[in-house]
Amino acid sequence: MADAKHDLVIIGSGPGGYVAAIRAAQLGLSVGCVESDPALGGTCLRIGCIPSKALLESSERYHATKEALAPHGVRVASVSLDLPVMMKRKDEVVRGLTGGVDMLFKKNKVARYTGLGRIAGPGSVVVEGGAKTVTLETKNILIATGSKSSSLRGVTLDYDRVGTSTEALAYPEVPGHLAVIGAGYIGLEMGSVWLRLGAKVTVIEYLDRILPGMDAEIATEAFRLFKRQGMEFRLGQKVTGARPDGKGAVVECEGQEPLRADRVLLAVGRVPNTDGLGLEAVGITADERGRIPVDEHYRTGAEGVYAIGDVIGGAMLAHKASEEGVACVEWIATGYGHVNYDAIPGVVYTEPEIASVGRTEEELAAEGRAVKKGVFFFRGIGRSRALGQTDGRVKILADAATDRILGAHIIGPRAGDLIAEMVAAIEFGASSEDIARICHAHPTLSEAVKEAALAVDGRAIHA
Repeated sequence: MADAKHDLVIIGSGPGGYVAAIRAAQLGLSVGCVESDPALGGTCLRIGCIPSKALLESSERYHATKEALAPHGVRVASVSLDLPVMMKRKDEVVRGLTGGVDMLFKKNKVARYTGLGRIAGPGSVVVEGGAKTVTLETKNILIATGSKSSSLRGVTLDYDRVGTSTEALAYPEVPGHLAVIGAGYIGLEMGSVWLRLGAKVTVIEYLDRILPGMDAEIATEAFRLFKRQGMEFRLGQKVTGARPDGKGAVVECEGQEPLRADRVLLAVGRVPNTDGLGLEAVGITADERGRIPVDEHYRTGAEGVYAIGDVIGGAMLAHKASEEGVACVEWIATGYGHVNYDAIPGVVYTEPEIASVGRTEEELAAEGRAVKKGVFFFRGIGRSRALGQTDGRVKILADAATDRILGAHIIGPRAGDLIAEMVAAIEFGASSEDIARICHAHPTLSEAVKEAALAVDGRAIHA
């Protein structure tokens, strides 16, 4: 006999799961959400997006105080790092947000179940590992369990000297030398944190470039700027092993001398977190990469079972999962729900920030698509000069025949905020001419977006 009955049970309370739960409750569904951790919010809020951004902000302020205030006429006699206080602030930010999700669940009458959720059969979810085992009867099940760090053959994780991003968020001291395996979003962000705080950072990447999948022109500029900041790179090198070694660690690369470091961060991507979910109980089989196949409405092959976020295909991004969660439960409740995957932005929160939406120049070339390109550099913007942040550019790609915007890529100050205008442009099918005709406040960073749109037609004013 079931302990409780719901219209919808969601397994996982990350940005996909908790947003879906709240939206479903707003639509009048009885919702239960199962989470194995005592704190809500999933990887993103607890050990991912939020704590990493808190450390990125704190480390940037520390670095700026040491290195960037003198040109503004601000003299600082002595600057010191209090790492425990910095970590405490990070933890307080996390607690505030996870507590906020708990409050939103109560406000929207979402029932919360703590423990490991397992599908026991059609319409049945068992919650184990909590104070007692609970059986939930439900019309619909939504899998939103997210992802976990990928492993790499030959790398021995002791979660101390050799660890993942989780450990890198809480090092007890600044490493003398940090080796980062992987030059993607996570590796570069966490590498930036510890570089600013005083570590020597060496990034090892199997490919011959950083930021795989990002527009190559933007990635090339990022590589140049990161090197200028002091980050070291070993590109085109295959890691064959990494292990703790005494008070440090050793990384071995094919055809190279072993690299000794104080700590090693393994950041080679993430994999769907579907272990122990009981997929077999309803006849669901994950693909070769561990992803759950779904249709355009996030339906799995099992009646009444849905999946969103990192456990299905596409980019592993928190905001993508949130949009999918909303679309999925709206479809369950109303028969309508949609996500425009051409308008999902991606942001790297380094300094400078890097942001993109839509197609890259390489993707469009591979399709044989004729495009026009507009580029404008931040050094031509008054606000950038006043901030003392003139590195970077805005790049807009538009269809050569229709002028419709197909992609936008930004590296520079506040790129993660500036990209929102281009996301809206793509969502509404805007042309570069539309953006070029919009009045942008002066002096602001957003003027670089307007100038790049003008540049698509060869008529940038300040170029």
